[in-house]
Amino acid sequence: MRNFDIVVDSAANLTDEIIDKYDMRVASLTVSIDGKEMESYVKGQSTDETAKNFYAAMREDKPTKTTLVNAEKIINAVLPSFEAGRDVLFICLSSTISGTCGQAQFAAEELKKSYPDRKMVIFDSYNASLGEGMFAVYAARMGDMGYSLEECAEWTESNKMKMNSVFTVSSLKYLKRGGRISATLAIAGTILNIKPVLWADEKGRIVSMCNERGRKKALLKLADTFAANVVDPENQTVAITHADCAEDAEALKQMIIERGAKDVLVTMFEICTGSHVGPGTIALFFLGKERGSEKKSSALKKALSIFKKKS
Repeated sequence: MRNFDIVVDSAANLTDEIIDKYDMRVASLTVSIDGKEMESYVKGQSTDETAKNFYAAMREDKPTKTTLVNAEKIINAVLPSFEAGRDVLFICLSSTISGTCGQAQFAAEELKKSYPDRKMVIFDSYNASLGEGMFAVYAARMGDMGYSLEECAEWTESNKMKMNSVFTVSSLKYLKRGGRISATLAIAGTILNIKPVLWADEKGRIVSMCNERGRKKALLKLADTFAANVVDPENQTVAITHADCAEDAEALKQMIIERGAKDVLVTMFEICTGSHVGPGTIALFFLGKERGSEKKSSALKKALSIFKKKS
């Protein structure tokens, strides 16, 4: 039985089923669409239908705005654990794309004043969506197997650069709005049907991998990137998120199963982070070669071996 609790921010993209299964709590980011503000995660209400409506509004060019998780929300999410005498592993969105991690550090300092004997370990995932969320799942599995908070935190930290995140978008205009690409490139790319393939680099930043002509080639590139970089695919959960493009997600799932994946999780893209990349985005997350390195890690295969024993 796990002797610590896990709290994530909502960018982790975890479903109610996973949150309930591993007894996690969520501190939610805030997103607005066409001036209407909402929490990006509300237990029991963050359904696929909610996300579909959100992405449909984006397709109609309704303006969006996002807000990080502030310290108050994080304190409220952690407080029940501290009051129960339990320590916390807080897993957050990459500090290179959000200030949430900094807010978590401030929250930890405030909580320490009233609960000096409790620990709040903050894990900066250097990732987003299920690239962040899968670390919460792995930490929960390890904790349930009897590993301590410190051991789980050490495992996540030592393997975070091995979480590969690669994705493609349907439209370039959302990347243009976020300042990821120039207006000129967005216009040219749309005319030429260019679909960029992007990934998270070794500093957690979203950078370009390549450009493909057409959606099918972009999806194939995601699958081939998986094949070229994955480590021990049979003993990990490979995750796919999609921003209201379920058919493409299923097609990608079949491609990566053909390339060795056994356990594949498919979810709708969480709306706060999804608002920055737009409807039609599809992303793939897996443990593999260290980001920024061409060398395959035998240490990761050894690290994954502990999950062969999971119940």
